[in-house]
Amino acid sequence: MIGARLGRSRKCLVLDLDNTLWGGVIGDDGLAGINLGQGDAIGEAYVAFQRYAKSLAARGVILAVCSKNEDANAREPFEKHPEMVLKLEDIACFVANWEDKAGNMRRIAQELNIGLDSLVFVDDNPAERKIVRDLAPEVAVPEIPVDPADYVRALDRHRYFEAIAVSSEDFQRTQMYRANAERAATASNVGDIEEFLRSLDMKGWIGPVGDLELDRTVQLIGKSNQFNLTTRRHSTGDIQAMRGDPAWVTRVVKLADRFGDNGLISVCLARAEADALVIDTWLMSCRVLKRGVEHALLNSLAAEARSRGLAKLRGEYIPTAKNVLVKNHYAGLGFSQIAADEGGRTVWELNIDGGWAPLSHFIAEEVS
Repeated sequence: MIGARLGRSRKCLVLDLDNTLWGGVIGDDGLAGINLGQGDAIGEAYVAFQRYAKSLAARGVILAVCSKNEDANAREPFEKHPEMVLKLEDIACFVANWEDKAGNMRRIAQELNIGLDSLVFVDDNPAERKIVRDLAPEVAVPEIPVDPADYVRALDRHRYFEAIAVSSEDFQRTQMYRANAERAATASNVGDIEEFLRSLDMKGWIGPVGDLELDRTVQLIGKSNQFNLTTRRHSTGDIQAMRGDPAWVTRVVKLADRFGDNGLISVCLARAEADALVIDTWLMSCRVLKRGVEHALLNSLAAEARSRGLAKLRGEYIPTAKNVLVKNHYAGLGFSQIAADEGGRTVWELNIDGGWAPLSHFIAEEVS
């Protein structure tokens, strides 16, 4: 639980197929020859492991497949075997080829836009486990026993996926990542980024943290590491106190587009100090990078600051091992650096009094 509070929970379970989700080799034994299902102790053990994986997905854990197989063969049990618990729609990223699995771990992380250290890889083959441990050491690779009846216990004892809260978005996590893959495919076929952003038909909601947003806000604060300017962790009690303090401004962003609803994807917490609105926390899900969410949220903060008679926005960047992605976040939004220390912490300021104009984006906003 402490690890979850510090944002160290894993996000994605990557599964081998042959002798991991079923007994036998689909490419050699065929659909009728693999061992899976009721009436046989080994087949039932694989069913139990699939049920366990599906229960993780129901809590918001992303499921991916990494198998040395022909793609069509690898997909066949998901599509046709009556005893399969997991279906293709449960899998956010499906990789079946003959490339090394350490390289495929990087491919999966890239496609899902998460870090390698978010992955947990389960494979019955000790040689494949060693390759991933040696060449992609950020990936968690638990030891898997020979008996499939012990797979669940072997994985569950590590508590890789512990969470401090479960939100409504978690129940739609796989669909969100599959929709993201569709967005990526659309982007690759569009030459102009502005054309792509317009084609998404994005709709956003920006407003304070309400009762319905509280759990998801705390969850996002607890597990966001890459797009997180300060990586400060705030509890439910902390956010409740901010909501009751007129000096604080809380903002969350929800985003939907023609491919689906992304849910609540960004949080910003700021407080009024003298003539500035000082940003304590600014974070965002990496699933929606480069969509203009930062511009829309900055515009909302500036409008709030101006309504309070404040002339400036001030924010800081505190470097960690994971958030180099946002090192130049404030510079990209037009802020000027006003301070820095030897540890890499920088302070930035934006004068919104006078000639500053809101930044452009392609999100149709509903502001509360």
